[in-house]
Amino acid sequence: MSDGPTKPNPVQYVLYSYGRSVLPPSMHEWVANDLAGPRAALRTVVRFAIPCLLILIPFWFIDTSVLNRATMTLPIFIPFVYFSIALNKIYRRGRLRHHGLDPELVDVIAREKEADLHAAYIAKHGPRDEYPRHS
Repeated sequence: MSDGPTKPNPVQYVLYSYGRSVLPPSMHEWVANDLAGPRAALRTVVRFAIPCLLILIPFWFIDTSVLNRATMTLPIFIPFVYFSIALNKIYRRGRLRHHGLDPELVDVIAREKEADLHAAYIAKHGPRDEYPRHS
């Protein structure tokens, strides 16, 4: 591991969170855990939602009914969150690649959880062909 801090300071964290900064190699372990560790998907959705909320909050100060405020903001916010969930893995893979890390780290937790299923499959059916034959 390189010399230097292992966690970003608050300014580095904000710049990192919104893609403006690549953290130094001494922080790669922290970046890998942040983008591929437990609750990484939730952190990514929250990071997507914060700028959207900051833009939509002023609409809630308009002097009108709650229903009007909701109809001004929710049609923007709900798809924003939906697409942040749908594109979560793609975004996290891109961020890992941006930091020079292996993009396949995103699936490590899922592979660990499903390791017994894969072992049972291999025991029953044999290993999968790496390059399937086409007839």
